[in-house]
Amino acid sequence: MTSDKLSERTGTAQLTAAMMLSGTLGIFVVESGASAFNVVFFRVLFGALALGAYAFARGYFRDHGLTLKKFGLAALGGVFIVFNWVFLFKAYEASSISLATVVYHTQPFFLVLLSALVLRERLSRSQLGWLVVAFAGLILVSGVRFGDAGSLAGIGLALLAAVLYALSTLVTKRVTGVRPHLIALVQVVIGIPLLLPFTDFGAMGGTGAGWAWLAGLGVIHTGLMYVLMYAAYAKLPTAKIAVLAFTYPAVAMVADWAVYGHHIGLVQALGVPLIVAASLKVTLARTASPAPARAARPARRTAAPAEPDASPTATRAASTV
Repeated sequence: MTSDKLSERTGTAQLTAAMMLSGTLGIFVVESGASAFNVVFFRVLFGALALGAYAFARGYFRDHGLTLKKFGLAALGGVFIVFNWVFLFKAYEASSISLATVVYHTQPFFLVLLSALVLRERLSRSQLGWLVVAFAGLILVSGVRFGDAGSLAGIGLALLAAVLYALSTLVTKRVTGVRPHLIALVQVVIGIPLLLPFTDFGAMGGTGAGWAWLAGLGVIHTGLMYVLMYAAYAKLPTAKIAVLAFTYPAVAMVADWAVYGHHIGLVQALGVPLIVAASLKVTLARTASPAPARAARPARRTAAPAEPDASPTATRAASTV
C-alpha cells in the first residue's frame, strides 16, 4: 500500500470516528438534563480546556499567525457558532434529535444564499434547482406533523441554528494562515463570557451524573472530535469529506431511535434523501469551484506540517456541531 493510500485510509477512519461522535452529541445533551444555555456554557468551558491543552502540547501557540483582525473574525464566528449550538439543542428539546438533525443539514443552502446576498456571488440555475429539491425534502420531513406545535417549533429552531452555522462559516472562511484548532479555541473561549449572563448556575445543584455528560460534550465532542476532524481534513479529498459528513445525521437518527424510540415517519423519510442529495450536490459544487486569489497564497506553517494551517476546508466541507 502506498503512503498516499495509507494516509487516505487513516483520514477516512479519523473522519468517520469524528462524525460518529457527532451523531451521539444529542444523547449527551438530553442526558445531561441541563437547559440549552447551561449545556452550551459548560460545553465551551470544558471544550476550551481540552482544546487549549492540546494546542499547548503541540506547540501551536508559537508562531500562531493570529492578528487582531483575524482574532476579531474568529471571535465573530464564535458568536454565531455558540448560539447555533443553543438553538440546535433547543430544537432537540422541542422535537427530537432525528428531526432537528435532518433539518439542521440544510446549512449548505443558507451558505449559498448568504454568499449571494453578502458576497454577491452568482447563484447558478443548478444551485437554485437543488434549493428547490431541498425545500421539497424539508416540506416532506415536516409536513406530517403540522398539527404538532412542538415539532414545528423544533424545525424553526433547527433552521435558525443552520442559518447561524452558515454565518459562522462565511466569517471563519476569511481567517487564513491560522491553524483551525486555534480558531476553534478562540470560538469556544469567546463563548464563556458570552453565555455567562444566560447561565443558571442555581439549576446545576442537582445535576449529579449530568456533569459527566457535560464534561463529555466538552472533552469528547469538542476537543477530541475537532482534533480528529482537522487531522482527517489534511489527508482526504474534499469530495470524500463531504460524503463522510453524512455519517453524522445517519448515526444521530439511529441513536435517537435506539435510546429514545424516536424515528422519522414514512412520509418524513421520503424527504431525508432529498435533503441529503441536494446538500451533497451543493457542497461538492462549491468546493469544486476555483478558490479566490487571496486564499490561494500558501499559509505560514508551524510545528506540524501534516495538519492544515487554515480553516477553509474545515468550514466548507463538513457539517458539524
